[in-house]
Amino acid sequence: MCLWSRAHRLPNVMNESEVKRVLNAPMNSKHSAMLMLVYSAGLRSGELLALRPADLDRERKLLRVNGGKGGKDRMSLLSDKALEAVDAYLIEWKPNRLLFEGQNGDVYSAQSLRAVFHAAIKKAGIDRLLTLHSLRHSFATHLLEAGTDIRFIQERLGHASTRTTEIYTHVSTKALGKIRSPLEDLDL
Repeated sequence: MCLWSRAHRLPNVMNESEVKRVLNAPMNSKHSAMLMLVYSAGLRSGELLALRPADLDRERKLLRVNGGKGGKDRMSLLSDKALEAVDAYLIEWKPNRLLFEGQNGDVYSAQSLRAVFHAAIKKAGIDRLLTLHSLRHSFATHLLEAGTDIRFIQERLGHASTRTTEIYTHVSTKALGKIRSPLEDLDL
């Protein structure tokens, strides 16, 4: 009996160079701000699309995520670079109710957000299977590789348990790069 399930699949993570190329891809200020916030705060698409301008805590450099998965609220990171991108977008687009609005002030669609991401990876010259959620996975993995405590990462992602967050220990290349194969110690 095969016990392999979706829960055992490793997430597709982008390296820092790929993230940089995606975020530097030519796009309008709204799309740039959206992708920057997804990576800066480790957001799910629905969480990004539900943000309001008041959710930006500029003083403390935090982002309030209301009603995340399971209806939970949490605080995540708001980088200076993401805030600059959001400010440039706000000056140009002037949304009314939500931080990112679609046409006529409606909710921006998740399908359109995915299309923005796929256009950015194409412009960045990245030819592998990635999803918008790969930015969230990359956020968590890069924090882990930088030495951030897994409990902190768990809270930023809104995971109920560190067991869910531990998947990122399996895709972190920094720790793997420090381990030598036993073959190296054989005198062949």
